[in-house]
Amino acid sequence: MFELIKSCERGYADHGWLKSFHSFSFADYFDPKRMGFGALRVINEDRIAPGTGFGTHGHKDMEIISYVLSGELAHKDSMGNGQPGQSGQSGKAAGVILPGDVQRMSAGKGVMHSEFNHAQDRETHFLQIWIQPDERGISPSYEQRSFGLEQKRGQLRLVASKDGAQDSVLIHADAKLYAGLFDGSEQAQLNLAPGRLAYVHLIRGGLTVNGQRLSGGDALALREETAIELSAGADAEVLVFDLAP
Repeated sequence: MFELIKSCERGYADHGWLKSFHSFSFADYFDPKRMGFGALRVINEDRIAPGTGFGTHGHKDMEIISYVLSGELAHKDSMGNGQPGQSGQSGKAAGVILPGDVQRMSAGKGVMHSEFNHAQDRETHFLQIWIQPDERGISPSYEQRSFGLEQKRGQLRLVASKDGAQDSVLIHADAKLYAGLFDGSEQAQLNLAPGRLAYVHLIRGGLTVNGQRLSGGDALALREETAIELSAGADAEVLVFDLAP
C-alpha cells in the first residue's frame, strides 16, 4: 500500500534570500494531512542565496540531518563546532558541509546553531531533514561524514542509522536513511521487515519505485510493503527512509 505525493503538492515559501519546498507542515505552511510520516517530521528542500543564511537559532529534541546537493553550507553551534581554527575531514574547515556530506545534529536538551552560505557567487542547495528521537532530553551532539559518488552509484548506501552501522552517522531514532544514484539499467532492492514504514524522496531526475514513476521532488509513502524496488533511473538521486511504525 502506498501514496504518491507529487512535487507540486509540497508547500512553498519564498523569503527572498531563501526559497524552500516543504514536504510536511513547517513554519507558515500547514496541511493536517502532511504532519510527517512515522518519526520523519521534516524534509525541506532549501536554496540559500549567496552571502546569506540562517542566523543563530535554537532546536530541542530533534535529530537534524543536512544533505548538501550543491554549493556549501557553513555550520556553527553552541557545542563549539565550526569555530575558527578547527579542521574537519580531509583538512576542510570544520562545520562546512559539501556535496556528498551528511551532517547530523542531535539537538537533545537544547542547542543553538547557525547555517550560512558564505559564497558570493552561487546559491547553496540542500535538504534539511528532521527525525523525531526515541528519547528526549539527551545531551546534544554533532557528526559529519562524507559519502562519495562511487558509494551511492547504482546502490542504496546507508548514511544514517540508530547504531551507526557501515560508518553511517548515528541518529537517536529507530530509522535508517539510504542514499542512491541511479541511471539507465542500474537497479536496487531494499527488503523491509514486517510492519516497517518506508518513505522514498526523489531529489532529482526520474526513477521507477515499486512500479510508480517519480520525477524530481516526488515522494512515495509506503505501508505494509515487503520491499522497495528501484529501477529505470534517469540521472536520479534518491533518499529512502526505513522507519518504525
